[in-house]
Amino acid sequence: MRILTGLQPSGKLHIGNYFGAMEPAVKLQEEGEAFYFIADYHAMSSTADPSALRENVKELALDFLACGLNPEKAFFFRQSDVPQVNELAWILSSVCPMGLLERCHSYKDKLARGLSANHALFAYPVLMAADILLYDANLVPVGEDQKQHLEVTRDLVGKINDLYGSETLVLPEARIRDEVAKVPGLDGQKMSKSYNNTIPMFGAQKKMRKLVMKIETDSTPVEAPKPTENSIIIDLYRFFASESEQAQMKADFEAGGFGYGDFKQRLFDAYWEYFTPMRERRTELEADESYVNQVLTDGAERAREEASKVLTRVREAVGLS
Repeated sequence: MRILTGLQPSGKLHIGNYFGAMEPAVKLQEEGEAFYFIADYHAMSSTADPSALRENVKELALDFLACGLNPEKAFFFRQSDVPQVNELAWILSSVCPMGLLERCHSYKDKLARGLSANHALFAYPVLMAADILLYDANLVPVGEDQKQHLEVTRDLVGKINDLYGSETLVLPEARIRDEVAKVPGLDGQKMSKSYNNTIPMFGAQKKMRKLVMKIETDSTPVEAPKPTENSIIIDLYRFFASESEQAQMKADFEAGGFGYGDFKQRLFDAYWEYFTPMRERRTELEADESYVNQVLTDGAERAREEASKVLTRVREAVGLS
């Protein structure tokens, strides 16, 4: 089984990125042949600062390696280091109906948030399809917000295979973990940089504690019982605490006598402890930048070899060779 995941280098990663993509990716590298890439081409659809892009790529590489990605078990590389992806994206574009892209929610959402309607933003799902299909990926772990793009990929496989032969491209499957599909942000909406409601994976202790203390709560007094349903604190605590710790927090909510500040402190302590081993590993990696660069270089070389095999097959099928 081949597994593929890409993460866009668009700034500091938050715990929603971790539980939605990084943690399942790290676990999946034990289940099959894993291809994990830094989606720097995709980042160009919304980032025009070269220095920021380079810095974000470096930060994402450090984060992924610190969180347990093993370059001995997974192909880890920059998307832009495998130029074959652009040729496959063009081939896919030749069969992709405009209506298929116009219906994509992500494109509409980004326009609504003020991003310019450039071609890269519009054609994002086609490049994403090429990312997946270039390595004959069987399984693609995605968040709920990317599910529609995976469906576009499957539609394009169907069109190519109908035209050029049933074995031209491999049909991938999505894996969505429902229990972590939506990690709540500080305001209760889905955690997202777009909403400015994130808790970063890494950062200074005082700054991270200050963020957790900003979680929105109601005005229930300290002595009164607190509602547990739709509690942002409880919903976040479940990612870091044991079942018994979660049960105790819920019991304390219902009993009264505890203020929201106490519950936020418990959440922060659990969050800080959870990421301590990864924080320490990241510090080690920061001191050995040459190692990180070599991992990406080696990963790209291996990825290009696999990509060439697939692209050769596709070129022959469509008549380009």
